[in-house]
Amino acid sequence: MHTTTKWIKELSFEGTYENHVVPIDTTKEGSTGMNTKRLLLCSLSACSGMDVVGILDKMKVKYSKLEITAEAQQTEEHPKVFKEIFLTYTTDAPKEDADKVKRAVELSKDKYCGISAMLAKHCPIHFSIVHV
Repeated sequence: MHTTTKWIKELSFEGTYENHVVPIDTTKEGSTGMNTKRLLLCSLSACSGMDVVGILDKMKVKYSKLEITAEAQQTEEHPKVFKEIFLTYTTDAPKEDADKVKRAVELSKDKYCGISAMLAKHCPIHFSIVHV
């Protein structure tokens, strides 16, 4: 695995892999990209989401929406690290498939998602599922 991260100006960077470019910045006003910890939470959400979609498709669960919201609590002292992560999966999968959705999320969290496995070594990751 290989990426390149290039400084642009001030605290702005671009992360690149082949022809994919991701702007990375701070939370200051006028920033041009997502900050690093939010990008990590998005990576966790996308990694898990890819697993969940694949598992639900194999289970033949019908859905047209899957949205994952990630929130993290951080320590106050430097280095500020995550203490806990909370993931909320929102889906329109039928309520009768709620057990299948829960199983798909659990499999992602505990078996398939490498980002989840790495972060779980440092802090607990909790999840909830909302059916809309």
